[in-house]
Amino acid sequence: MEKEELMLAIRAAIEAGAAIMKVYTDPDADFEIERKADNSPLTIADKRSNEVIMSHLSALPYPVLSEEGKAIPAEERRNWKALWVVDPLDGTKEFIKRNGEFTVNIAFVNEGKPEAGVIYIPVKEELYFADGEPGAYKVEHIRALDANETFESLLARAHRLPYSADVSGDAFIIVASRSHLNAETESFIADMERKYPKVETVSRGSSLKLCLIAEGKADVYPRFAPTMEWDTAAGHAIVRASGGEVYQAEHPDTPLLYNKEDLLNPWFIAYPKKRRL
Repeated sequence: MEKEELMLAIRAAIEAGAAIMKVYTDPDADFEIERKADNSPLTIADKRSNEVIMSHLSALPYPVLSEEGKAIPAEERRNWKALWVVDPLDGTKEFIKRNGEFTVNIAFVNEGKPEAGVIYIPVKEELYFADGEPGAYKVEHIRALDANETFESLLARAHRLPYSADVSGDAFIIVASRSHLNAETESFIADMERKYPKVETVSRGSSLKLCLIAEGKADVYPRFAPTMEWDTAAGHAIVRASGGEVYQAEHPDTPLLYNKEDLLNPWFIAYPKKRRL
């Protein structure tokens, strides 16, 4: 996609993060927690983040599929070749717990494939972004963008992913969900413990798990629990641009696809660059 379009998505994610933090850091704030149809939580921060993101993305000629947007019939979406897939606040449960492990996710999907992605971590002030052409990058200590910030100036202070150093040492690192460590995942971990002499499990919330894969800080991320397309699209794009991939668990040579008739993802396994089990 065009650099200007990616910069707009980056700006949207960072400004959405600021809107979330206004709620998160207010000692008197009422998160105004509601329950959606699937019993997952929804807060005022989700809504405000979505408003900020939509105000930016509406300037571009692509439809938006957002977790907090209106339900869009598959018949209508079937005609969308290119679209944004957005999770205004990924990790609402982590937000409510106040553990900081929540993100803003914006992805650009073209013909079912996640071509570009932006993930912003408001509490840590860390930004991940990727496009197929320049690759995947991380910027630390970023709270806002100057009005004259360009894609080139942002790249100049970014780290290319994956990191070149062997950050995992001699251990085989499995990253898992903080909230969904089920029997299937535990069985997968046990299989790896039989295969590798030293196995460590790292737990993270939200799309931070895919960020660890993109960085090369974990060797595998198995997900044997429900996720929706907006949970994974941005992270998937960043993993792909870093040289890794996110494959369907039951079809190990087929990556996850997006804008499907059913927006529920199949179970999947994510690998960093040059790693397959």
